[in-house]
Amino acid sequence: MAGRKRYLDKDVLTAARGRIAETFDLFERVYVSFSAGKDSTVMLHLVAEEARRRGRRFGMLLIDLEGQYKLTIEHAQACYDMYADIADPYWVCLPIDLRNAVSVYQPKWRCWEPDKRDIWIRTPPDIAITDPAHFPFFQEGMEFEEFVPEFGEWYAQGQRTAVMVGIRSDESLNRFRTIASASKETLNGRQWTSRITENTYNAYPTHDHKTEHIWTRHPRNPDAPHNHLYDLMGKAGLSIHQMRICQPYGDDQRRGLWLFHLIEPETWAKVVARVNGANSGSLYMQEWGNINGYRKITKPEGHTWRSFAELLVASMPPAMEQHYRDKIMLFEKWWTARGYDEGIPDEADYNLEAQRLAPSWRRVCKTLLRNDYWCKGLGFSQQKSDAYGRYQQIVKQRRDKWNVPEKRLGYVERIYQPDLFAEEAS
Repeated sequence: MAGRKRYLDKDVLTAARGRIAETFDLFERVYVSFSAGKDSTVMLHLVAEEARRRGRRFGMLLIDLEGQYKLTIEHAQACYDMYADIADPYWVCLPIDLRNAVSVYQPKWRCWEPDKRDIWIRTPPDIAITDPAHFPFFQEGMEFEEFVPEFGEWYAQGQRTAVMVGIRSDESLNRFRTIASASKETLNGRQWTSRITENTYNAYPTHDHKTEHIWTRHPRNPDAPHNHLYDLMGKAGLSIHQMRICQPYGDDQRRGLWLFHLIEPETWAKVVARVNGANSGSLYMQEWGNINGYRKITKPEGHTWRSFAELLVASMPPAMEQHYRDKIMLFEKWWTARGYDEGIPDEADYNLEAQRLAPSWRRVCKTLLRNDYWCKGLGFSQQKSDAYGRYQQIVKQRRDKWNVPEKRLGYVERIYQPDLFAEEAS
């Protein structure tokens, strides 16, 4: 039953192997979405084990985001070498746009940008796909979320294809929802699958593993490559639940920026030169300081939270300024229609703010100080890449409808139009 946990009469390893075997039974083509992290590595070894038993081939997709540790790259190369006889390699080093959460002046950065070859953090490995013409669907500046489904359809070649994804439901509520959603389309009722495109399904064979299960699996498979970056993370004081490997400048990933100059100082120098805000981001995220707004924040003397928000927004580059003003306008409008006829308060009960049960200008300030580009702290979700242009047009129409000038922050006319205000905030 979707939406709740259902316990099986078997251990998680046996269950995962059974799902992988089913996947090979049901799908003509299979490939592994590989990040070289602990979860995808365990899944890769299990998939390869089943593929060898059956004499089947599978694909290995690694989207290399340039700003990665040497140890991660070495581990990835070892895995590709180990399974060269049964795996088709797709190590992608192409100019893809990525989120940069440590700078308002460079909200996105493009890995492997041809014009910036002289400041690349590293050189692509020999195995890598570096020619954009290799994939007929590729366009320079595509976002990660756009590339993945396009690659899946290309790889499928019109056949039913499984994408093996190593996420675990206990990592976050969003990942639990990915598995448990009752509204998604599955393959014949198998809740651990999700239809993505016409021919591709994501399969999550290790979704019921906990972190402890993953780390138990690694030493029990000593002949398989292990990413030794995790060993250094442990020496740096991180718990097994804090260790994550991904591109370092995203909204959540920036918390680990400080590790770069501790673990790989030679790489860190290139990271700072490559992306705006990396150095300051590492300093402030290490200290969990006021500038990033993760804990209680303070405002300058003489300011209200509302006037401080105006000051922060007005200091941004024009495009970013308008982006945040639009989000704030929608946030205020949503709460206006829910009992705040006089406008949202300067501050509310701190616990209610933290649970998103009450609006305030202090919440707005915290969102701005964190450089929370998608304004998740105000209850918004990330926009789909291909829909963001249309979203901006809709917001412009709302500004015109509500008679809100483009560069205006604050109280808006109390005209609530449910048909126009489809995006939820909280």
